[in-house]
Amino acid sequence: MSEQQKNSRREFLRTAAATGAGVWLANKSWAADPQGRVIGANDRINIACIGVGGKGGSDSDNASHFGEIVGICDVDDNTLAGAAKKWPNAKKYNDYREMLKELGKDVDCVTVSTPDHHHAHAAAIAITMGKACYCQKPLTHSIYEARRIGELARQHKVATQMGNQGTAGKSLRTHAFEIRAGKLGAVNEVHVWTNRPIWPQGQERPAPEDPPANLHWPLWLGPAPERPYGKGYHTFAWRGWWDFGTGALGDMACHTVNLPFMALDLRWPTSVVATSSGNNKDSYPKASKIIFEFPATTINGKVRPAVTMTWYDGQNLPDPKLMTEGKFPAGDLLGDGNKFSDSGSLIIGDKGKLYTPGDYGGGGKYIGGVEVGEVTIPKFYGDGEMGHWQEFVNAIRSSDPLDPKNRATSNFPDYAGPLTETILLGNLAVWAEGKKIMWDAKNLKAKNAPEVADIIRPKYRAGYHI
Repeated sequence: MSEQQKNSRREFLRTAAATGAGVWLANKSWAADPQGRVIGANDRINIACIGVGGKGGSDSDNASHFGEIVGICDVDDNTLAGAAKKWPNAKKYNDYREMLKELGKDVDCVTVSTPDHHHAHAAAIAITMGKACYCQKPLTHSIYEARRIGELARQHKVATQMGNQGTAGKSLRTHAFEIRAGKLGAVNEVHVWTNRPIWPQGQERPAPEDPPANLHWPLWLGPAPERPYGKGYHTFAWRGWWDFGTGALGDMACHTVNLPFMALDLRWPTSVVATSSGNNKDSYPKASKIIFEFPATTINGKVRPAVTMTWYDGQNLPDPKLMTEGKFPAGDLLGDGNKFSDSGSLIIGDKGKLYTPGDYGGGGKYIGGVEVGEVTIPKFYGDGEMGHWQEFVNAIRSSDPLDPKNRATSNFPDYAGPLTETILLGNLAVWAEGKKIMWDAKNLKAKNAPEVADIIRPKYRAGYHI
């Protein structure tokens, strides 16, 4: 597709937005143009979906509320056939490189809902073709990829969004901006935990065997190092393997760290250290605890002091005394035998604490705290995935999808990329097992650990690059 064609197609969509054309939705109760106008079928956004099973199934369903599914891709023929029943007019592919090459001129937006090790490669192709891109969390499999994908999105001036839907939630945004306004005073301590992994970790490789006839194994491997198929990789437990997933941290921290990240601007850590149940450097540990240190910075013209954030997974939890002792005791807020919820976060300041049970930063409970009045939050389009998608589609239709007034909050260059870098740095510490990594965020280097260079920026199999 020529640059002129890309600009023409993009300008057509933006003109539709500028003239007040709304977004057609299968269920108008999700969202609607304020004046009730909708655009015709020829004006709808054309979407190609990479990965259409599991989370890819719901991502494709969500996308279909806002546009036309013109291409579907999956390495599993059974999954692909199921998606084809939903969208019989969409062209079917097993290789996303072929799909984007063939359909490029007819596509406005690409969804990426694959195992983590494919995220950056699929997204990079879409972005460099000038396509809007929605990519599941974590944004990438490696720290370098997160930085590079953000750079590409900025360079090609495309709308982007990561699939951490809590970012669009009113409760999370309100909590975050209250903390930014000083609700908890000076914050220097954060704790975040999850009930993951809920798949096997800390195990040996399965015995090699022939892949099922419906699975295109070489395409499933993609950029990852060569290995034979074995039970436990496809379709879900890939998350527990270093070559394919990002473990418990990568799976959930883009949700559970989202609130403190937004509230405290937790980017560019200076150090990180981890302890675990044991790491064979093939399968992630069964459990880990990771401590991040962030330098002081300025938010809203006020100094935010240095912050220490501790992450817990594999049934590890913070000490309940963090809630019940010291300043602002919580009384019986925890309940259930004085135990924390299975997942959540605790943000501690010198004026109060915020406890949020669950994965998405909503329903928080303040302990102490000061009055800050009503805060202004980024424009709100509705809780959950539909509100998240509405925000993304609005960015696609804007005259400048990188402008702070138009961009999706969890866009790649300004939010999702830095959040992913922070999170994946924790896995770097898990790999180093007990060694405190001194981190040079600007240059993406472990100053005291050159042995982790291939984890920061992995090598790829032939045929895949960014």
